[in-house]
Amino acid sequence: MATIAFETAASRVSASLMLKSGFSRCKSPFAVLLSSSSAGLTSSAPSSLSAAPAAASSVSGLRSVATGRSSPCLRPRHCSWGLKVSDPSSSSSEGGGGGRRRGLMSAAAMSMEVEQMDPVQQRLMFDDECILVDEQDNVVGHDSKYNCHLMEKIEKDNLLHRAFSVFLFNSKNELLLQKRSATKVTFPQVWTNTCCSHPLYRDSELIKENNLGVRNAAQRKLFDELGIEAKDAPVDDFTCLGRILYKAASDGKWGEHELDYLLFMKRDVAVKPNPDEVSDVQYVTKEQLQELVKKAKAGEGGVKLSPWFQLVVENFLYDWWKKLEEGTLVESADMKTIHRL
Repeated sequence: MATIAFETAASRVSASLMLKSGFSRCKSPFAVLLSSSSAGLTSSAPSSLSAAPAAASSVSGLRSVATGRSSPCLRPRHCSWGLKVSDPSSSSSEGGGGGRRRGLMSAAAMSMEVEQMDPVQQRLMFDDECILVDEQDNVVGHDSKYNCHLMEKIEKDNLLHRAFSVFLFNSKNELLLQKRSATKVTFPQVWTNTCCSHPLYRDSELIKENNLGVRNAAQRKLFDELGIEAKDAPVDDFTCLGRILYKAASDGKWGEHELDYLLFMKRDVAVKPNPDEVSDVQYVTKEQLQELVKKAKAGEGGVKLSPWFQLVVENFLYDWWKKLEEGTLVESADMKTIHRL
């Protein structure tokens, strides 16, 4: 047993939980692979992730929408069990038929998946409502995270949802990477950029002006996944550089079909990973990332990269990284083009 401490809006609480296999108990494959590098990696994971304090208190009494059981909430601040996100279909945040919900799943399929999923990921699959868009990024409706990541729905109904990818650099121009948790439904245990998620179908994350809705969502998820406080990741510090449209299968059942906003930020931040989302974090230099990419392409050491991260690395990242170092990053921004990769 180990104790993971989380921040809530009012106080710090501790949740006692059994760490999933492979989480932070042994030296990460990333560190092993790059240990010969002349420049050492700087890990942002707090020591409590591998050697937690003995004392623990449980948090209970919150009701899971997906299971109907009273279960502990292990997610920081934005726990929405039993809460209903307001439907903004009648608001003026962004048009395009936003009130239409697509593709209700069958009861049999839902039951099967609920039994198989980790409880936290299960809840997110059914609670989160993604923003459906067309290939020009116009909002056309909303649907559950579950449906949006079913390859059957992606192929049959061409479900495309809005997403974002954050690339966070420190003052030394090192990029923060995360390794996705083993309990993630799509692309578990793969290395990727700092934070990858999707804005939800709610007023604050549908705001089109200056891409504020996406930036609000990115700030929310930096806290959810990495414990980065909102004050340390102000929305005005995100630089929106571009958009990509891609499709990728995770396995035979799950995958991604996203119109992905690419966001850069340069800040020194305190990182406290949420083990339900993240199993490891590392800051890397360009040279260390290049070595990691080589290992992943060669299939060495079990290292894998997320498909969206690979696409950004291959098409944009190193040029943008250079512009970041030069202080001319904003010159690279192009939010008019949607790159189909």
